[in-house]
Amino acid sequence: MKTIKLRDATVLGAFNRPYIVAEINTSHYGSMEMAKKMIKKAQEAGCDCVKFQSWSAETLYSKTYYDENPIAKRMFNKFAFSEAELAEAAEYSKKCGIAFSSTPYSRAEVDFLLEKCNAPYIKVSSMDLNNYPFLDYIARSGAPIVLSTGMGGLEEIHRAVEIIEKAENKNICLLHCISIYPPETSTIRLRNISGLRKEFPDYPIGFSDPSTGTEMASAAIALGACMIEKHFTLDRTKIGMDNQMATEPEEMALLVRNCYNVQIALGDTIRTVLPAEMEQRKKMRRSIIAARDLKAGVKLTVDDLDVKRPGTGLPPEKISALVGKTMLRDIEGDTLITEADISE
Repeated sequence: MKTIKLRDATVLGAFNRPYIVAEINTSHYGSMEMAKKMIKKAQEAGCDCVKFQSWSAETLYSKTYYDENPIAKRMFNKFAFSEAELAEAAEYSKKCGIAFSSTPYSRAEVDFLLEKCNAPYIKVSSMDLNNYPFLDYIARSGAPIVLSTGMGGLEEIHRAVEIIEKAENKNICLLHCISIYPPETSTIRLRNISGLRKEFPDYPIGFSDPSTGTEMASAAIALGACMIEKHFTLDRTKIGMDNQMATEPEEMALLVRNCYNVQIALGDTIRTVLPAEMEQRKKMRRSIIAARDLKAGVKLTVDDLDVKRPGTGLPPEKISALVGKTMLRDIEGDTLITEADISE
């Protein structure tokens, strides 16, 4: 099972330490002060990376659609960060000790993120899964690619991966994603993580989590997700583009802690008895005892024997071997029988 390495040397792989991304998106409401506060809170919550959106009306919408769509106009006028602001957020992230990334929607934005912001990877939005010229351009940059798969069937995902591979880039992480915000629980289909791993055994699989709450992220880690991308906000009660489904700082800290604990608890598939369990055997398992008072010279029958705690004597699986043996000394009932008490 393959791992990939990000530009900051972070390694992503199934059942490895999970990489947690706080998706800030537009929850900064166009305020650099709020964005910096969110970056700091994400770092304090234990996230590995904060992610923004490199949005511009020119690169995302046709002029006709934009001119006729007042919601899009309001969103960009209020929420969109300039390159200078994104660079400032990236620099502040560096000072806080947390990685910075953003989703680009143009070639220029890809170059900017790699050259000016030192992004550890390029995140490709689900909307660009079938944007083959754009995928090819990103792939040829050599940057690790985190590819969201929302709205895409297997054929489309395979084709996108082929485009990237053809550009000689095999540093790919696929994100299982459902492009419904928020989704019904039944539509999340976490087992798609396992399905994608089976379809793409050379690449690690992550989860872009659009759900409310934190439990889906933990479940995804149990299925081997290497990355969790989760929307982040300072206050879920504020009206915003995706604020109502975002995770607040205390919840994010819980999500991070739970994901790490689940990953640690998974361990490996090799069955071993731990040293601490060996000690527990002495207290919790049973040993063979005399079911009643036994005299020397008595030949043991099944009715003469029982098993009770502690587990420091002869184990229960040896009962059949004791039947027919002769007692060498008198012992009281409810007493452990030892090998010295019976004939060879």
